[in-house]
Amino acid sequence: MRILIVGLNYAPELTGVGKYTAEMAEALATEGHDVRVVCAPPYYPQWRIAEGFSAWRYRFEQRSGVSVMRVPLWVPAKPSGVLRLLHLASFSLTSLPVLAAQVAWRADVVMSIAPSLMSAPAAWLVARLSGAKSWLHIQDYEVDAAFDLGMIKGQLTRRIALAIERRLLTRFDMVSSLSEKMVERAVLKGVDPLKTACLPNWVDTRSIVPLAHARHYRRLLGLDKGPAPQTVVLYSGNMGSKQGLEILAEAAAQLVRRPDISFVFCGNGPLRAKLEARCAGLANCSFIPLQPARQLNQLLNLADIHVLPQRGGAADLVMPSKLVGMLASGRAIVAMACAGTELSDVVAPRGVVIPPEDVDALVQAIEALASDPARRAALGAAGREYAERRLSSVSVLGGLNLKLAELCGQGAEAVHGGGAASPANGLSHEKLAAAPLEPTQVD
Repeated sequence: MRILIVGLNYAPELTGVGKYTAEMAEALATEGHDVRVVCAPPYYPQWRIAEGFSAWRYRFEQRSGVSVMRVPLWVPAKPSGVLRLLHLASFSLTSLPVLAAQVAWRADVVMSIAPSLMSAPAAWLVARLSGAKSWLHIQDYEVDAAFDLGMIKGQLTRRIALAIERRLLTRFDMVSSLSEKMVERAVLKGVDPLKTACLPNWVDTRSIVPLAHARHYRRLLGLDKGPAPQTVVLYSGNMGSKQGLEILAEAAAQLVRRPDISFVFCGNGPLRAKLEARCAGLANCSFIPLQPARQLNQLLNLADIHVLPQRGGAADLVMPSKLVGMLASGRAIVAMACAGTELSDVVAPRGVVIPPEDVDALVQAIEALASDPARRAALGAAGREYAERRLSSVSVLGGLNLKLAELCGQGAEAVHGGGAASPANGLSHEKLAAAPLEPTQVD
């Protein structure tokens, strides 16, 4: 099949949507499909264009079997509500000439990745003009999140934005999202249930595996120098407004009295400087930047306890992509989630769930797990089992491959780009094993 993917973020970004879009495109290319991607130059989560790329030039490259077409992008130094909208609009506008040129290519499927929803109308139009099927994959309900988290305000503005979103969503042949609750939200917005699919973020369970120790990072951060073994509480990922990271700073301040508990913050983002300022003077806090992809397994295994903060307003608007790596690492997890959300449903049987933005509950959960290594091990093992069973890259991307063939009305031979019929899980184990996904940090 010919597959055109339109998405703001792409590799070599180390976190979030770009990581998953790139892995999806490369896996489909490995299966013999002809894959093209229209995207921006890498800029996330630092919010500046990466070295070696230009903000103002069009660029075409081959990357791991995928034809990548990068378009100019305006990136604000300090993203706010209005500036974010202008940022997204710049990608929508500069991508138009490249998308128009793709009509003649006549793709079988045009897939738009949200965020950014602003580029979805053009992707849909290209699909219609070229006779392709249209697929919208929602990583984040950005309209709901923007208003619920206070980034954009005004009831009239909200009604107009939701009406436009609803009209757009209902035009696509397929709408997918990361969890069943997020798919249900699409249905509530008017999407035909028969045109929906759950496509969760995945993890390469061959690259992310439980380790007995993570000595590299413990030595690097001086965590082995004290008289007592350190229980490490790790947050790794984007440092933005959705995460509610100030709660972790408050918890760290309360736990200064516990010399056996250390907090490690790994990542970049617009709120990192503010978080560092709040933790200034706390001897139990360490900060490190995003780490190379080859170090991700060591980094995740540094944790004795992973923490997943979340603002209450986020609810089922997002399913944090960092969760899959946490589960695969076989370490205990403390997640902030409201009862009844999918995040709570996933974590609760194999971790500790506490109310969002509840510092006291977070402190109590960390102290309880720090004092109970056996429980940490049991929860970590349960998380690892779930990751292997439900979130492995082979099974998730295999399901996507089959769904693409079904959407196009093609038989099993289409699953491998016109080759032999595939195994039941879609992507062949042999091909994925031969070209394993490169692990990177997640959002």
